[in-house]
Amino acid sequence: MSRIGLLPIPVPEDVQINIEGNKVTVKGSKGEIYRCFHPDISIRLEERNIVVCRQSNDRAHRALHGLTRSLIANMVKGVSEGFEKALELQGVGYRVQEKDDKLLFQVGYSHPVEFQIPSSISVSVEGTNRIHIKGIDKGVVGEVAAAIRAIRPADCYKGKGIRYSREEIRLKPGKAGKAISGG
Repeated sequence: MSRIGLLPIPVPEDVQINIEGNKVTVKGSKGEIYRCFHPDISIRLEERNIVVCRQSNDRAHRALHGLTRSLIANMVKGVSEGFEKALELQGVGYRVQEKDDKLLFQVGYSHPVEFQIPSSISVSVEGTNRIHIKGIDKGVVGEVAAAIRAIRPADCYKGKGIRYSREEIRLKPGKAGKAISGG
């Protein structure tokens, strides 16, 4: 039995749910989001809870059961609370600035790097080295954060680059550290 799939999803008072077959539309204070799910998974609204059920105990249905429940729970949370990821730039001369609907990065390359911000995401720059990414779709927020981080991932020798706000980089000792340790 799927432990995640069996849990009902509580719906807050300010969130409206519309279920038409396998299409679920969720509307809340932050916005509206919809998604189509596999037709073998049934989705019902019982009182103020969403219940997800599967047709059989097949391997594919078991996998879809928990996945569907998690995606719907993320949709409900996204339109009521929203999702946020924070990134920080670390390194001498590394900085970011917001210009119209683009981010301009100075991260050690010979040229500034431009990043186009998607329309469904809001990005704010705090100071010159912190970025806050906010949105209602958890997947899109994560993809944008990963794409920004991929511009200059944190270096494992000096720790310079773009990293998530609470990410810890394990630094390697380098040549001098290996010679001292008896290598």
